[in-house]
Amino acid sequence: MNYDGRTALIVVDVQNDFAHPDGSLFVHEGDLVITTINEHITAATEAGALVVYSQDWHPETTPHFAKDGGTWPVHGVQDTWGAELHANLLVLDDAARIRKGSDGEDGYSAFSMRDPLDPAAVTSTGLDEILTEVGIERVIIVGLATDYCVKETALDSARLGYETTVLAEAVRAVELEPGDGETAKAVMVASGVRVA
Repeated sequence: MNYDGRTALIVVDVQNDFAHPDGSLFVHEGDLVITTINEHITAATEAGALVVYSQDWHPETTPHFAKDGGTWPVHGVQDTWGAELHANLLVLDDAARIRKGSDGEDGYSAFSMRDPLDPAAVTSTGLDEILTEVGIERVIIVGLATDYCVKETALDSARLGYETTVLAEAVRAVELEPGDGETAKAVMVASGVRVA
C-alpha cells in the first residue's frame, strides 16, 4: 500500500475479546493477523499517514448482548481485559482511539453507532470529523471482524466519500454462518470498497 499524509489507516477492534484465544468472542486466526497489521502501522507512520484505533467499549449491561436481549456474548466491556487492545499490537501513544458503544449502542462501524432498540437512531463516533479536519482522502482498513465491524466501517467510509480499501491479508471473519466473510467482501466491493 502507498501511504501518505492524505491517508488514514483504521485498525478495527484488535482487542483481547476478539484477537486472543481466551477472548469471549475470539475470531478464528484473529491473533495471526497482528504481525501483518503491525507492518502496516509501521509503514503508515513512516509515510506520515494517520493511524486510528477503534475499540468496542460497552457497559456491562446493553441490549447489544444476548443476556440483555441482543445477539452477542458479553464482550468489549469498558475497562476490562477483554476490551484492551491486544498486547502484541503496535499501539502508537499519540494515535486517536475511537471507542464505540459506550452508552449501550451497537458499535459496529468506527464511524457511527446505532441504538439497538431503534436502528434508525444513528450517532457519529467523531471519526469522520477527525479525518476531515486533517484532510484525509483515502482510508485503509485492517482488523476484526471482516463480516461485522470491518464491513460496517468500510461501508460508512465509502458512503462518506473516502476512497476506501480493506486489506484482505489483515482481516478475519467471525463467520456465524459459513461464508459470511466472503459475503461481506462481496457487499463491500458492490458498495465501491476495494478489497485488496
